[in-house]
Parts: sequence; structure tokens; C-alpha cells
Amino acid sequence: MTEDHRSHKFRDSIEDAAAVRRIPDTAQTRAPAYRLAFLDRDFMLRDELRPVRLQLELLKPQMVMDERGIETTVVMFGGARIPAPEHRDQAATPILASLSHYYDEARRFAKAITERSVASYGRDWVICTGGGPGVMEAGNRGADEAGGQSIGLNIVLPHEQAPNAYVTPDLSFNFHYFAIRKMHFLMRARAIVVFPGGFGTLDEMFESLTLIQTGRMKQVPFLLFGRDWWERVVNWQQLAEAGVISPGDLSLFSMVETAEEAVAAIDGWVPS
Repeated sequence: MTEDHRSHKFRDSIEDAAAVRRIPDTAQTRAPAYRLAFLDRDFMLRDELRPVRLQLELLKPQMVMDERGIETTVVMFGGARIPAPEHRDQAATPILASLSHYYDEARRFAKAITERSVASYGRDWVICTGGGPGVMEAGNRGADEAGGQSIGLNIVLPHEQAPNAYVTPDLSFNFHYFAIRKMHFLMRARAIVVFPGGFGTLDEMFESLTLIQTGRMKQVPFLLFGRDWWERVVNWQQLAEAGVISPGDLSLFSMVETAEEAVAAIDGWVPS
């Protein structure tokens, strides 16, 4: 007999889930109303159950990471289309090909951070990406090369896609709700690092900055890789000069060029 670790004496839901497979086949037992609610897919996917699905999607990764003892993460955002240097000839545009060195910087940065994570037995400094290709793959790849674990927060998209091969399988999550995925990016973040990218990268960058700017999130080291890129894409000074942000908001982030600079910036970071 195995030891029962339940905190109650009631019959276990797992037992009943198995038991319903052995019930007699009748008109009544075949009716949707007879299904156990938590096993009824049609019921769980009703519009009225959206609050429950939101809660489940928040809770599942939270529980898994708690069970793994993960306390802090380093979040890496960046373009899914940025190729590894060895594949730069396959890039859709010359500019995209020229960005391939950021793949290497992301990979080296993640490796350096994960070496710290390994020293903490995987509790702190865990690399967290969106789980896809490009810069995300580079982050998970660097972590894997350092012998550590890393997180991938994928989301279901209309086109076929899968997590990159370097995400730790037990920490490879999939989301339906963008909002819940974004929460998991930031809930444990002790640093945020942003590489060049498109709409998704810009969305995550500005949303994270807004949370910090408005005091909805504690300030953390916030690094943008590639000054030339970011000053071409965003006219930061215009935002401040126009008064739509405060001049002090420009101190919420800093720009770096290499993995070594990024690690040093995190180590020397002082809240503004």
C-alpha cells in the first residue's frame, strides 16, 4: 500500500475520473449532462467558463515553477526572425541578415547568466524566453550550453509552430491568453533584456516599461541591446521633449552592445 499524501479523506478526483470509464453504457450515461464537469471538454470551453480557464492558465505554470523551486528569472525578448549567423544567408532582407550577430550575443548572454543559475541549483537567474525561434532560441540555447534549465512561454498562433529545441521540456509552457503569458514573463523577473525585434518585441518592451513607469511593477535592470537599432526605431528624445513622458523615464532603461556589457550593467545596476 502506498502512502496517501492527500490533505483530506474524501474520495480522490483521479479515482472518480478512472471510475467513470467503467460505468454502464446507457442513454443517461452518454448524455453530456452526466459527464463530470472537470472532464467535460465542451463545458470547459464555454464562454461562461473563461474566468476559470484564465485562472487555470495562471495557476499551471505557477505551480510547476514553484515545484521546481524557481524564484527569479532573467527575461529575454527579441525578434523571432533574427537568424543564427550560420543561417544569415537565409534572411528575408539584408538588414535582417545584419542583425544575426545579436543571436550570438543573446546566446552568450544567456550562457553567462545560466552559469550563475546553475550555481544557485536552478533557483535564481533562470533564463525565460517566449520559447520560439530567433533571439528566443538563442536564449534557450545558451542556457542549455551552460548546462542549466530555461523557460519557454509559447502561445498558440494561427500558423503551425512549436517550441525551439533548447527549452527545458518540463518548463515549456503553452498559452491561449496573451495577458496571462505576459504576467508569467514578469512575475519572477529580476532583469529584462530586449533585443531588436518586431511588433511582439515592441509590445513586450513598452508594456514592461509602462508597468515600471507607473509603479505597477518594481524597477529592475532593463537593458536594450543595440543603441543604433533602438535610436532608429524609437525617437526617445522626442518623447521626452514633447512631454508625453518625463525626462526621468529615459533612465528606466540603458543600452548595451555585448553580452559582457549586459552582465556588467546588471551587476552594477542601481534603481533610478
